[in-house]
Amino acid sequence: MRHTSTTSLRVVIVGGGFGGLYAARALGNQPVSVTLIDRRNFHLFQPLLYQVATGGLSPGDIASPLRAVLKKYANITVLMGTVTDIDAEKKRLVVHPPNAAPAEFISYDHLIIATGVQHHYFGNDHWRTVAPGLKTIEDALAIRRRIFLAFEKAEWTSDPARRLPLTTFVIVGGGPTGVELAGALGELTRFTLRRDFRNIQPPEARIVLVEAGERILPTYPAALSQKARKALERLGVEVLTGNMVTHIDDTGVQLRAASGETEIPSRTVLWAAGVTASSAAHWLAQKTGTPQDRAGRLMVQPDLSLPHHPEISVIGDLAHFRHQGNAPLPGTAPVAMQQGKYVARKILNSLRDKPTPPFRYRHKGNLAVIGRNQAVADFGTLQFSGFPAWLMWVFVHIAYLVEYDNKALVLFQWAVDYLTRKKGARLITEVGKPEEGKN
Repeated sequence: MRHTSTTSLRVVIVGGGFGGLYAARALGNQPVSVTLIDRRNFHLFQPLLYQVATGGLSPGDIASPLRAVLKKYANITVLMGTVTDIDAEKKRLVVHPPNAAPAEFISYDHLIIATGVQHHYFGNDHWRTVAPGLKTIEDALAIRRRIFLAFEKAEWTSDPARRLPLTTFVIVGGGPTGVELAGALGELTRFTLRRDFRNIQPPEARIVLVEAGERILPTYPAALSQKARKALERLGVEVLTGNMVTHIDDTGVQLRAASGETEIPSRTVLWAAGVTASSAAHWLAQKTGTPQDRAGRLMVQPDLSLPHHPEISVIGDLAHFRHQGNAPLPGTAPVAMQQGKYVARKILNSLRDKPTPPFRYRHKGNLAVIGRNQAVADFGTLQFSGFPAWLMWVFVHIAYLVEYDNKALVLFQWAVDYLTRKKGARLITEVGKPEEGKN
């Protein structure tokens, strides 16, 4: 049995994403003992993963070692390991260290679960190998490899019929991730790779964005969705709305719309259509009796705790919080950040016997980038697009990067890319091999 402390309140945080990291920092150098557990040794800035996937940034630019981020807090211990179970009655977790040693028990007085979500293929998990999603660095590197390898294979192919599926890219899902991926691919093919090949013309590559709903960016106002669509089309992206994917294999995608069925031959299909709760949701719901929604997220109380276990808080993408409005809060970084800080404040208030009001999310707006000088911004009554939205997107993302060197690296790389239209990380590497960058 490993105890985090015997002299102060023991807080265990599972997950070093936005929610877990912001909770840990808010508890730093406070009169509590904190243990943060994550399968990885770094915090990943997921909103910029698509730029790693398209060669704009290196993995080290958007990842920060958790120990380095939290080293100034003497009361925080970082452990790399995988949590696989919970004994809610005894208040302890089952954790597997990375060295294949026997599992250990870690006790807690207050537990914060912030393990996020994973890709959801709506019952078609066999599509996972032919249509990878974008949630981890490994995902981004695998996608980057597929994209650039497709052009290399096409360069060797003289038969137009064989070349067409190699230079056709299909992105499934018209949310922010799909839109940003499609825009980045449009920039890549129309500008960055324009003169890199001799036997093929990258600007002639076909990029298709498929959305089952009536419009892309469905959580944005309709006017901004339309502006985003037009910006994508100016980059050569075909936007197919009202089309449902019925089949994916290594030869392409089959779609069904009101007008009938179509097939798009493609060797590169990317998934951005849905997410479901991480595996932690299953054992946590089972052992605590907490109901789940259709996506597997845990139904939390107004203070983000579980119904029968007030000492357990679930935050971020894993939490179904619908105590503010008619719909649950979106699975975005700002929601997780605010929830992490709230739960930390609730824990500190409990030490002082001070009540904490229910969690209230402060919506600060939505931003989605389409390409160079093109983005859309939704701040409620204030909505705008184009260069002002793009400039705001740039500085907001720089501001939210965790470490100063990440901010400097990304800002410098973006400045170079803006002036030259080059993407400096266009490397085809074996997935899982050591990668460039600081991690």
